[in-house]
Amino acid sequence: MFEPLRAVPTIAVSDIERAKKFYSETLGLKAKDERVDGIRYEAGGGTLLLVYTSQFAGTAKSTSMGFDVDDLDKAVAELRERGVVFEEYDLPGLKTMNGIAEIEGLKGAWFKDPDGNILSIGQEI
Repeated sequence: MFEPLRAVPTIAVSDIERAKKFYSETLGLKAKDERVDGIRYEAGGGTLLLVYTSQFAGTAKSTSMGFDVDDLDKAVAELRERGVVFEEYDLPGLKTMNGIAEIEGLKGAWFKDPDGNILSIGQEI
């Protein structure tokens, strides 16, 4: 029977050194190891994130990965101080104000990495 231990999100990037700076310095993730296929980061709660090089980097038009946080407003402020620009959406069922949306008991905010991969942070409210 299929019994996964955990999910390991993978994000394609075009420049591993630029991505390393963003994921390590801007987001503050700790690199677990650097491998031939990319860099694995500790992403909280035992989750690992694999960032790897690919010609298809940044081509997804949907959220690639989300991070749960305890205080969304604080996280948004901290990331803005580090140069992160949050996306603004005005779609059916999703409207942001100052980069933050409230949806059915959740608050969320979306931003892009240097390759245009869409990432999110969210908080249950």
